[in-house]
Amino acid sequence: MTTMSEMQLKRESRPLGKSGIMVSPIAWGMWRFSHAGVTQGRRLIEAAFAAGVTLFDTADIYGFDGSGGFGDAEALLGQVFADAPALRGQMVLATKGGITPPVPYDSSPAYLNAALEASLRRMQTDHVELYQIHRPDVLAHPHEVARTLEDMVTSGKVRAVGVSNYTLAQHRALAAFLSIPLVSTQPELSPLAIDPVEGGLLDLAMETDLAVLAWSPLGGGRIGDPQDPQALAVAAALDVVANEAGVSRAAAAYGWIMAHPARAIPIVGTQNIDRIGEISDAFKCQWTRTRWYDVLVAARGEKLP
Repeated sequence: MTTMSEMQLKRESRPLGKSGIMVSPIAWGMWRFSHAGVTQGRRLIEAAFAAGVTLFDTADIYGFDGSGGFGDAEALLGQVFADAPALRGQMVLATKGGITPPVPYDSSPAYLNAALEASLRRMQTDHVELYQIHRPDVLAHPHEVARTLEDMVTSGKVRAVGVSNYTLAQHRALAAFLSIPLVSTQPELSPLAIDPVEGGLLDLAMETDLAVLAWSPLGGGRIGDPQDPQALAVAAALDVVANEAGVSRAAAAYGWIMAHPARAIPIVGTQNIDRIGEISDAFKCQWTRTRWYDVLVAARGEKLP
């Protein structure tokens, strides 16, 4: 029986901000996808579908190793689509651009338009559902960035636009110049990266109807293999819920992210088929306010005021 203090995680699709696009409550990310090969890549995507995922996140920088590999994750995805064309129509596809090693960032119209065209060629598709600025370029005026994003949507090559790793002020400045809505924001968010919770980004998302796509939801591996005092404390708090539900600590971490009323969407980055199959275990977790705040307090390392 559910009590008033329990927060229910819902499996059904939800809107991607104001885009009109419906997406799964958990996404699958392709940061480490580039080395899978076509056969294994297809298996990974099909495993994500089987786990209920419809939102797939990639970027042109994924595959870059410091000297080469730029675009490799997108290129492999394109090869998978060529091998199994029906997969493309089943997914909401998101990609990102604007990181330009060694510059490092470029959100000029010329660069972003060229980056989008290159991404579409690599992925062998004529459009993406979501295009995001990967990191803010402080040398690009938000008015200029806004016009570029609007033109992408007008062209039909992009259905909706968002940003990644933007500050609150950068969100507001860009939104002020846009005639179309920003539909998403992609911050680092996990039980070990709580700045979006305490710094106001999740509040902005609820205020303006932004979908929150949480990258690195397992704290870069620190939740699975805790070594420092903060990670150990967070792991212990997550284990209370995970053990009761009979699921992994990772599933509990995803559930903790999703239990916030901003309804953030964790981007699961595992390239292990069995672990992809465990994605839906997050919905087995029963979160009360007490247990949710126990994780937050462990992450803060001090009591709440």
